[in-house]
Amino acid sequence: MISSIRGSVLALGADNAVIEIGGVGLLVQISPSALRNLRIGGQVRLSTSLVVREDSLTLFGFHDDDERALFELLQTASGVGPRLAQAMLAIHPAGVLRMAIASDDFKTLELVPGIGRKGAQRICLELKDRMSTAISSPLAAQSGAQGLAPWRAQVQSALLGLGFSNRDAAEAIDSVLVELSEEEMSGVSISEVLRIALRSRDRG
Repeated sequence: MISSIRGSVLALGADNAVIEIGGVGLLVQISPSALRNLRIGGQVRLSTSLVVREDSLTLFGFHDDDERALFELLQTASGVGPRLAQAMLAIHPAGVLRMAIASDDFKTLELVPGIGRKGAQRICLELKDRMSTAISSPLAAQSGAQGLAPWRAQVQSALLGLGFSNRDAAEAIDSVLVELSEEEMSGVSISEVLRIALRSRDRG
């Protein structure tokens, strides 16, 4: 298994890149969180997952090991292949996906093209017990330890993954509480909370 690669970026596509390693150009399918940081001619390190099929070898690249682990875990659910797992990570940050599956948030999963209500229910049923809701980023983990609500820590992790600074992420989360009380959070999906936080940046 090829678990990571390091090299220079030769070319960029809508969802892929060619990474040169030792004079060989590798075509890598790239997650959005990793793709936004790539520049032609720049150096990059990617966590990777090699998907082997009878007629192809496809290398998928990710921002970090946590995103790769989620990509591989998603594929253990019935009906979820590498392309659908990649689409899920394209629509939702890893933290939002983890929370959606752990909390049976079917509506959030249904935002992914190719996933209907039955598919969302099946994914949650099969992965819920194996889905870690632990916060992967150190800042979010620290926030959770200080007693923040789970939704707040998950949204903070997602915003940091989208490129927000610590300060901007905190301000965006505070804006959510202007629109919704803590009690109202129980009836709102994580994806909707994230959208409210993102709208605050647009207003700013």
